[in-house]
Amino acid sequence: MNVLLWIIQILLAAVFAGAGAAKLTQPKEKLRDRMGWVDPVPPSQVKALGAVELLAALGLVLPALTGIATVLTPLAAVGLVIVMVGGILVHVRRAKSQDTADKRRLETQGAVVCAVLLVLAAVVAWGRFGPYPL
Repeated sequence: MNVLLWIIQILLAAVFAGAGAAKLTQPKEKLRDRMGWVDPVPPSQVKALGAVELLAALGLVLPALTGIATVLTPLAAVGLVIVMVGGILVHVRRAKSQDTADKRRLETQGAVVCAVLLVLAAVVAWGRFGPYPL
């Protein structure tokens, strides 16, 4: 189970490091093509979310690798659970307001992706706080 948790941690870290770095380095207009939800959100909030995602990605791996402040790893996972709850809510709300079936389907897919990431982060939090601590 420890190996599985490491695999999930690395996978989540890669996903959130990429997403966070994109939000931090790309202008909002460029993100709009892949992340339609950024339209009503101020650029500073998009950047803040990117920073949170990047820090969580580091928190999933670095404390576990170094053995320093290992409690940060499950805390980072809990933080990502909270972020993904927000992501699900944003996508569900946007799906209801879309005017075409294709746009509603894309928002629904976004909510499902957030739900899968939420479950993976919850598994890491459970495992690292519980029976498989670092």
